[in-house]
Amino acid sequence: MDDREESDDPTDFSSGGVEDEDAPQPEVARIRRKVHSAGRDGRVRSKTIAPKRLTRDERRLSELLVYPPDVDRPGTRDACTGMPRPCPFVSCSHHLYLDVNPETGAIKLNFPHLEVWEMAETCSLDVADRGGITLEEVGAILNLTRERIRQVEVRGLSKIKDDTGGELGIPPERY
Repeated sequence: MDDREESDDPTDFSSGGVEDEDAPQPEVARIRRKVHSAGRDGRVRSKTIAPKRLTRDERRLSELLVYPPDVDRPGTRDACTGMPRPCPFVSCSHHLYLDVNPETGAIKLNFPHLEVWEMAETCSLDVADRGGITLEEVGAILNLTRERIRQVEVRGLSKIKDDTGGELGIPPERY
């Protein structure tokens, strides 16, 4: 049995392991402790947090979180380009730190071994603005293998081809 005391105060999350604002959330901290080392290819695999695995305190904390009123989140790409990097807005759909499955609510940490400020790239739109890059570079940015990136590319091109009636505007040997 656990010797920790449970507090009745809904704003007291010390029993959940959060001592200050900069400390990672308990589930993220647990995942980081479990990340042992990189695989054969030197990559640390992404980790998914299922909503069912969250503790009662973590669920309570998520209900109490509010977006700070003094922070102006960019609403357009033009406003975003002038923002400092690494981008602090991990809830943006273009941020590379995490992905949220809208159907299940599962959170996928693409880089469980890194903090946001330790990432080389944080915005997929910044990467797209640079122009074409190799599959290896895309794989490193997204923490996926070159082969998985190739599979996603083929599937995406196939969907575009289906939606446009076969008019891709690229040579046939590419797809």
